[in-house]
Amino acid sequence: MTKPRIALPLGDPHGIGPEIALKAAADPAVQAACEPVLIGDGHVIAHYAESLHLNLPASEDFAASPFATGGLSQPPAAGTVTAEAGRATVAYAQAAIGLALGGAVDAVVAAPHNETAVAAAGIPFSGYPSLVAQETGTPEEAVFLMLVSPEFRIVHVTLHVSLRQALDMITVDRVLTAIRAAHTTLNSLGMAHPRIGVAGLNPHAGEDGLFGEEDRLVIAPAVATAREDGLSVDGPLGADLLLADRAHDVYVVMLHDQGHIPIKLAGRGNSFGITIGAGILFSSVAHGSAYDIAGRGVADAIPFINTILHMARQLTRAPNLVEKESP
Repeated sequence: MTKPRIALPLGDPHGIGPEIALKAAADPAVQAACEPVLIGDGHVIAHYAESLHLNLPASEDFAASPFATGGLSQPPAAGTVTAEAGRATVAYAQAAIGLALGGAVDAVVAAPHNETAVAAAGIPFSGYPSLVAQETGTPEEAVFLMLVSPEFRIVHVTLHVSLRQALDMITVDRVLTAIRAAHTTLNSLGMAHPRIGVAGLNPHAGEDGLFGEEDRLVIAPAVATAREDGLSVDGPLGADLLLADRAHDVYVVMLHDQGHIPIKLAGRGNSFGITIGAGILFSSVAHGSAYDIAGRGVADAIPFINTILHMARQLTRAPNLVEKESP
C-alpha cells in the first residue's frame, strides 16, 4: 500500500521551524510511516540540510523540490523578526494547503509560525486555523479544533473564549455544524459510520431542564437534526460519563476544558490537534518558533515528529487515502 504523503511547511524560516522540519523528514520512523514533503524555499532547505548534516531521502531532492515556494530572498537570519520571514511563513502554509486541496498530499503538519513576524508583514493573521479557513473559502465559524490522542478524538464547539462568550456562541446551527464536521473528518479517515457522542453543557446535560435549558433547547435539536441526516449520534449526555464510557469514535464537546482536560490527563506528548471543517487535514506542532535557540542546531524535533506520526496513524486507518497513488 502507498504511504500517505504529508506536507511539512517550514513555518517561520528565522525560527526553529526549518530545523525541526528537516530533522523530522530525515527521521527513520517518519520515513517509514509516510512520505514527508518539505514546503519552503529551496535555499533555506539546502542551508539547514548542510548545517545539520542530514541525509534526506534520495527519492526526493528537497532543495530542488517542485513544491519549494518563494518567500525568503536572503539566507535565513536565525532569531530575527522580519516582515519577509512573516510573508514566507504564510506563503509556505498557503502552498501546503493548496497541495492538500488538490489531492497532491493527504495532510499538512506545519512547523511553528511567529505572529509578530506575520504582523510585521501586514498580513491579517490569527493563527493557522484562520488561514486554513481563508484559503479553503470556509467561514471561520465552521472550522473547529479536533484533539486526537490514543484514547480520544474530541471536537470543540467553542474554544479560546470566555465562558460568557461561549454560552452565546453555542447555538443549534453551530453545534450541528461541529457534529457534521466531526462526521465528515472521520469519513475521510476511513470510518464510514462513525459513532458520535455529544456532550451536554450543564451538569447531567441539564437533567430535563433542572440544571439549565441549553441542553434541551439547543443541543438536543442539533443532535435530532443530525440523526435525521443519517448520522450515528448520541446526546446530549453528561460530559463526565460520556467520556468515561469511551463508547464512541469521536466526541463533540461544548467548552475548551471539557475536551482539553481529558486529553492532557492522558499526557501532553501523546496528543495533537487537527483543524477540521475546511475539507483538508491540517495540524501544527503545539509550541512556538523559539527564536532564542534558532539556528543553533539544538531544537528538539520530537514533538514535531510525534505530531507527524500521529497524523500518519490516523491516515493509515483510511484505505481510500492510503491506497491511492502518489501524484
